Amino acid sequence: MNRVTRKPPQDALTVRRLRLGIGAVGIALPIVLVVGHIVMTRRPMLLNSLSGYYHTEMRDVFVGSLCAIGVFLISYRYRWPDDLLSTLAGLLAITVALFPTATDAPVSAASATHQWIAVVHQISAAALFALLAVFCLFLFTRPDRVGVPPRPSVNRFYRTCGGLILLAIALALASNALPHDVRDTLKPLLWCEAAAVFAFGAAWLAKSDALLRASEIPEVVTPPGPAAAPVAEIA
Repeated sequence: MNRVTRKPPQDALTVRRLRLGIGAVGIALPIVLVVGHIVMTRRPMLLNSLSGYYHTEMRDVFVGSLCAIGVFLISYRYRWPDDLLSTLAGLLAITVALFPTATDAPVSAASATHQWIAVVHQISAAALFALLAVFCLFLFTRPDRVGVPPRPSVNRFYRTCGGLILLAIALALASNALPHDVRDTLKPLLWCEAAAVFAFGAAWLAKSDALLRASEIPEVVTPPGPAAAPVAEIA
């Protein structure tokens, strides 16, 4: 018997590229925002949240990256319910990008609309992170379409990433109870958002490699047996 490695089908390669794109942009986003802002302002200063970089010179990077993630997620097609949830997550990512968070300026009657926009931003961001946790905890841990279940160690990694996202959401919400000066010093929301984005990106990168390995399962090829001997003719 010979073992022949199948070439991954084009659909598998396309899904892998989408997963790679989602994961790579997700991991790079917090780093690029923070480092880019420091370089542009020439001051080692952190903002209170990743969303706050919308109101800086890094706005185009923030909006462009989230829209790219959103398009990747909407274009992602694998199986039910991955398709539905990824489309919903993509729409939420674009909403987060286009509906900015509130600034630290005092609230006025003229900024009432901006406050409602900020509420849409916060709800969309929380829902987006929750959906990304669902991918890590429940969808990535299932067998792929070829029927090969992920290794236990890989599933533990996915669940760890999902747990980190949920923990980050919980800590971000709990940080609202801290005094304003403490939040301004520790930047808990920024660290929670960055941790959640890193976990989400790492899970999607890992899943892209898992898909490629599953599609390259070697096939067993049985060589043809010896030809049957001719039947003697009876004279």
